[in-house]
Amino acid sequence: MLSIDEIYEKLPHRYPFLMVDKVLELEEGKRIVAIKNVTINEPFFQGHYPQLPVMPGVMIIEAMAQVGGLAVGGSADSSTVPLLAAVERARFKRMVRPGDQLIISADVLAQRAGVVKVQAVAKVEQDVCAQSQLTFMLAKRGDVVGRV
Repeated sequence: MLSIDEIYEKLPHRYPFLMVDKVLELEEGKRIVAIKNVTINEPFFQGHYPQLPVMPGVMIIEAMAQVGGLAVGGSADSSTVPLLAAVERARFKRMVRPGDQLIISADVLAQRAGVVKVQAVAKVEQDVCAQSQLTFMLAKRGDVVGRV
């Protein structure tokens, strides 16, 4: 389990783009389960859509990518940084609305030559909202950190 302070140590993202509130389970390099609490205060709800606020699919993918990055090993003391390289087979099955709690799981499928494939699923309660296979490239920390 990781608190928000530990998540801050591992991910470079900050408000308004940090999409992980709490990590419930973490077996680094294998599996993770995390939470994103979706509130009406999210900046994207101002225009998507004012009369029917719905979390944009691309933001759900971003949340899954951040969680997947933590599973792959995105820690501050690591010599590598996982960078999202591909999103494949993305499917959206349910709207995510303010007040929902996204439960995001990511399972590492394969790792070879600095490339890691992850299967990510986002649920609200027991309903699958989105799923996708994500590919990460492991870049040398010195080549990336401080440049973005």
